[in-house]
Amino acid sequence: MTTGQDRAAQPEIDPQGEEPLPTIAEQMADQLGGWRGLVESSIPVVVFVLANIIGELRPAVIASVSVAVLIAGVRLAQRRPIRHAVNGLFGVGIGAAIAWRTGDERDFYLPGILYGIGYGVALLISAVIRQPLVGWIWSVLVAKGRSEWRDDPKLVRTFTQLTVLWGVVWLAKVGVQAGLYLAHQDTALGVARLVLGYPPYALLLLITVWTVRRVTREAPPTPVPGT
Repeated sequence: MTTGQDRAAQPEIDPQGEEPLPTIAEQMADQLGGWRGLVESSIPVVVFVLANIIGELRPAVIASVSVAVLIAGVRLAQRRPIRHAVNGLFGVGIGAAIAWRTGDERDFYLPGILYGIGYGVALLISAVIRQPLVGWIWSVLVAKGRSEWRDDPKLVRTFTQLTVLWGVVWLAKVGVQAGLYLAHQDTALGVARLVLGYPPYALLLLITVWTVRRVTREAPPTPVPGT
Protein backbone atom coordinates (compact mmCIF):
# COMPACT_ATOMS: atom_id res chain seq x y z
CA MET A 1 0.00 0.00 0.00
CA THR A 2 1.28 3.45 -0.79
CA THR A 3 1.67 5.55 2.34
CA GLY A 4 1.00 9.24 2.88
CA GLN A 5 4.71 9.99 2.73
CA ASP A 6 4.91 8.69 -0.83
CA ARG A 7 1.80 10.41 -2.08
CA ALA A 8 1.70 13.76 -0.29
CA ALA A 9 4.40 15.19 -2.52
CA GLN A 10 6.25 13.44 -5.33
CA PRO A 11 7.84 15.12 -8.35
CA GLU A 12 8.43 11.96 -10.34
CA ILE A 13 5.88 9.67 -11.99
CA ASP A 14 3.64 7.93 -9.50
CA PRO A 15 4.22 4.16 -9.11
CA GLN A 16 0.60 3.55 -10.04
CA GLY A 17 1.11 5.28 -13.38
CA GLU A 18 -0.53 8.57 -12.40
CA GLU A 19 0.64 11.87 -13.84
CA PRO A 20 3.67 13.46 -12.12
CA LEU A 21 3.08 16.34 -9.76
CA PRO A 22 4.02 19.80 -11.03
CA THR A 23 7.56 20.99 -10.42
CA ILE A 24 8.35 23.62 -7.79
CA ALA A 25 8.52 26.30 -10.48
CA GLU A 26 5.21 25.19 -11.98
CA GLN A 27 3.48 25.19 -8.61
CA MET A 28 4.74 28.68 -7.76
CA ALA A 29 3.87 30.03 -11.19
CA ASP A 30 0.34 28.67 -10.90
CA GLN A 31 -0.29 30.09 -7.43
CA LEU A 32 1.26 33.49 -8.18
CA GLY A 33 -0.18 33.76 -11.69
CA GLY A 34 3.27 34.00 -13.28
CA TRP A 35 5.08 37.29 -13.78
CA ARG A 36 2.09 38.68 -15.64
CA GLY A 37 -0.20 37.82 -12.76
CA LEU A 38 2.17 39.45 -10.28
CA VAL A 39 2.31 42.66 -12.30
CA GLU A 40 -1.39 42.80 -13.09
CA SER A 41 -2.47 42.25 -9.50
CA SER A 42 -0.20 45.07 -8.34
CA ILE A 43 -1.13 47.67 -10.98
CA PRO A 44 -4.48 48.78 -9.45
CA VAL A 45 -2.83 49.40 -6.07
CA VAL A 46 0.04 51.30 -7.70
CA VAL A 47 -2.47 53.39 -9.65
CA PHE A 48 -4.38 54.17 -6.46
CA VAL A 49 -1.24 55.17 -4.53
CA LEU A 50 0.08 57.41 -7.31
CA ALA A 51 -3.29 58.95 -8.17
CA ASN A 52 -4.00 59.65 -4.53
CA ILE A 53 -0.64 61.40 -4.10
CA ILE A 54 -1.16 63.51 -7.22
CA GLY A 55 -4.86 64.23 -6.80
CA GLU A 56 -7.77 63.42 -4.53
CA LEU A 57 -9.31 60.27 -3.14
CA ARG A 58 -12.27 59.76 -5.46
CA PRO A 59 -10.36 60.10 -8.75
CA ALA A 60 -7.82 57.64 -7.31
CA VAL A 61 -10.60 55.18 -6.46
CA ILE A 62 -12.13 55.50 -9.92
CA ALA A 63 -8.75 55.07 -11.60
CA SER A 64 -7.78 51.96 -9.61
CA VAL A 65 -11.12 50.22 -10.11
CA SER A 66 -11.14 51.11 -13.81
CA VAL A 67 -7.68 49.62 -14.28
CA ALA A 68 -8.69 46.44 -12.41
CA VAL A 69 -11.79 46.06 -14.61
CA LEU A 70 -9.72 46.68 -17.74
CA ILE A 71 -7.17 44.02 -16.77
CA ALA A 72 -9.92 41.46 -16.09
CA GLY A 73 -11.57 42.35 -19.40
CA VAL A 74 -8.36 41.95 -21.38
CA ARG A 75 -7.70 38.54 -19.82
CA LEU A 76 -11.24 37.46 -20.56
CA ALA A 77 -10.99 38.63 -24.18
CA GLN A 78 -7.72 36.73 -24.58
CA ARG A 79 -9.29 33.63 -23.03
CA ARG A 80 -6.63 33.56 -20.37
CA PRO A 81 -7.25 32.41 -16.79
CA ILE A 82 -8.94 35.26 -14.94
CA ARG A 83 -8.82 33.85 -11.39
CA HIS A 84 -6.07 36.21 -10.26
CA ALA A 85 -7.61 39.16 -12.09
CA VAL A 86 -11.01 38.53 -10.53
CA ASN A 87 -9.50 38.13 -7.07
CA GLY A 88 -7.64 41.40 -7.53
CA LEU A 89 -10.75 43.15 -8.81
CA PHE A 90 -12.78 41.87 -5.88
CA GLY A 91 -10.21 43.08 -3.34
CA VAL A 92 -9.77 46.48 -4.99
CA GLY A 93 -13.53 46.89 -5.38
CA ILE A 94 -14.31 46.32 -1.70
CA GLY A 95 -11.53 48.62 -0.53
CA ALA A 96 -12.54 51.28 -3.04
CA ALA A 97 -16.19 51.11 -1.96
CA ILE A 98 -15.28 51.56 1.71
CA ALA A 99 -12.88 54.43 0.99
CA TRP A 100 -15.48 56.09 -1.25
CA ARG A 101 -18.12 55.85 1.46
CA THR A 102 -15.96 57.05 4.37
CA GLY A 103 -13.93 59.58 2.39
CA ASP A 104 -10.76 58.30 4.09
CA GLU A 105 -8.08 57.06 1.69
CA ARG A 106 -6.53 54.69 4.21
CA ASP A 107 -9.78 52.69 4.28
CA PHE A 108 -8.87 51.45 0.79
CA TYR A 109 -6.45 49.09 2.54
CA LEU A 110 -8.74 48.08 5.43
CA PRO A 111 -10.23 44.90 3.86
CA GLY A 112 -6.75 43.57 3.15
CA ILE A 113 -5.67 44.21 6.73
CA LEU A 114 -8.74 42.50 8.18
CA TYR A 115 -8.35 39.56 5.79
CA GLY A 116 -4.69 39.21 6.77
CA ILE A 117 -5.52 39.16 10.47
CA GLY A 118 -8.23 36.55 9.97
CA TYR A 119 -6.01 34.39 7.77
CA GLY A 120 -3.07 34.55 10.18
CA VAL A 121 -5.24 33.64 13.18
CA ALA A 122 -6.89 30.79 11.27
CA LEU A 123 -3.46 29.38 10.38
CA LEU A 124 -2.29 29.38 13.99
CA ILE A 125 -5.54 27.88 15.29
CA SER A 126 -5.36 25.09 12.71
CA ALA A 127 -1.84 24.28 13.88
CA VAL A 128 -2.91 24.19 17.54
CA ILE A 129 -5.72 21.72 16.85
CA ARG A 130 -3.42 19.55 14.72
CA GLN A 131 -5.27 20.23 11.49
CA PRO A 132 -2.59 22.34 9.79
CA LEU A 133 -4.16 24.49 7.13
CA VAL A 134 -1.04 24.41 4.96
CA GLY A 135 -1.33 20.62 4.79
CA TRP A 136 -4.92 20.77 3.60
CA ILE A 137 -4.10 23.45 1.06
CA TRP A 138 -1.25 21.24 -0.16
CA SER A 139 -3.71 18.36 -0.58
CA VAL A 140 -6.00 20.48 -2.74
CA LEU A 141 -3.46 22.36 -4.84
CA VAL A 142 -0.59 19.89 -5.18
CA ALA A 143 -1.59 16.36 -4.17
CA LYS A 144 -4.69 16.23 -6.38
CA GLY A 145 -7.06 15.99 -3.44
CA ARG A 146 -5.19 13.23 -1.62
CA SER A 147 -4.68 13.65 2.12
CA GLU A 148 -2.69 10.57 3.10
CA TRP A 149 -0.16 12.86 4.76
CA ARG A 150 -2.52 12.74 7.76
CA ASP A 151 -1.36 9.14 8.33
CA ASP A 152 2.32 10.12 8.48
CA PRO A 153 3.34 11.71 11.82
CA LYS A 154 6.43 13.25 10.28
CA LEU A 155 4.45 15.01 7.56
CA VAL A 156 1.81 16.12 10.05
CA ARG A 157 4.58 17.65 12.16
CA THR A 158 6.14 19.27 9.10
CA PHE A 159 2.88 20.79 7.91
CA THR A 160 2.15 21.98 11.45
CA GLN A 161 5.49 23.76 11.65
CA LEU A 162 5.00 25.29 8.20
CA THR A 163 1.51 26.45 9.17
CA VAL A 164 2.90 28.20 12.24
CA LEU A 165 5.53 29.86 10.06
CA TRP A 166 2.88 31.09 7.62
CA GLY A 167 0.70 32.36 10.45
CA VAL A 168 3.50 34.25 12.19
CA VAL A 169 4.76 35.86 8.97
CA TRP A 170 1.21 36.75 7.92
CA LEU A 171 0.43 38.41 11.26
CA ALA A 172 3.78 40.21 11.26
CA LYS A 173 3.27 41.78 7.85
CA VAL A 174 -0.34 42.69 8.53
CA GLY A 175 0.79 44.13 11.86
CA VAL A 176 3.05 46.56 10.03
CA GLN A 177 0.18 47.62 7.78
CA ALA A 178 -2.19 47.96 10.74
CA GLY A 179 0.32 50.17 12.53
CA LEU A 180 0.61 52.45 9.51
CA TYR A 181 -3.18 52.48 9.17
CA LEU A 182 -3.66 53.59 12.78
CA ALA A 183 -0.90 56.19 12.38
CA HIS A 184 -2.65 57.64 9.30
CA GLN A 185 0.47 57.06 7.19
CA ASP A 186 -1.50 56.65 3.98
CA THR A 187 1.32 56.76 1.43
CA ALA A 188 3.57 54.51 3.52
CA LEU A 189 0.64 52.11 3.90
CA GLY A 190 0.28 51.89 0.12
CA VAL A 191 3.99 51.17 -0.27
CA ALA A 192 3.85 48.56 2.49
CA ARG A 193 0.88 46.90 0.78
CA LEU A 194 3.02 46.41 -2.33
CA VAL A 195 6.28 45.44 -0.63
CA LEU A 196 4.64 43.08 1.87
CA GLY A 197 2.30 41.54 -0.68
CA TYR A 198 3.73 38.97 -3.08
CA PRO A 199 7.41 38.86 -1.98
CA PRO A 200 6.73 37.23 1.44
CA TYR A 201 4.09 34.99 -0.13
CA ALA A 202 6.50 33.79 -2.81
CA LEU A 203 9.20 33.12 -0.21
CA LEU A 204 6.83 31.17 2.03
CA LEU A 205 5.62 29.15 -0.93
CA LEU A 206 9.16 28.29 -1.95
CA ILE A 207 10.07 27.26 1.60
CA THR A 208 6.94 25.11 1.85
CA VAL A 209 7.46 23.25 -1.42
CA TRP A 210 11.17 22.70 -0.75
CA THR A 211 10.59 21.51 2.83
CA VAL A 212 7.82 19.05 2.01
CA ARG A 213 9.72 17.54 -0.90
CA ARG A 214 12.88 17.21 1.20
CA VAL A 215 11.00 15.52 4.06
CA THR A 216 9.34 13.03 1.72
CA ARG A 217 12.69 11.99 0.26
CA GLU A 218 14.99 11.82 3.25
CA ALA A 219 13.46 8.79 4.99
CA PRO A 220 11.66 5.57 3.99
CA PRO A 221 7.87 5.52 4.31
CA THR A 222 6.57 5.30 7.88
CA PRO A 223 4.34 2.24 8.23
CA VAL A 224 0.81 2.97 9.45
CA PRO A 225 -0.47 0.63 12.17
CA GLY A 226 -3.06 -1.79 10.89
CA THR A 227 -2.15 -1.41 7.17
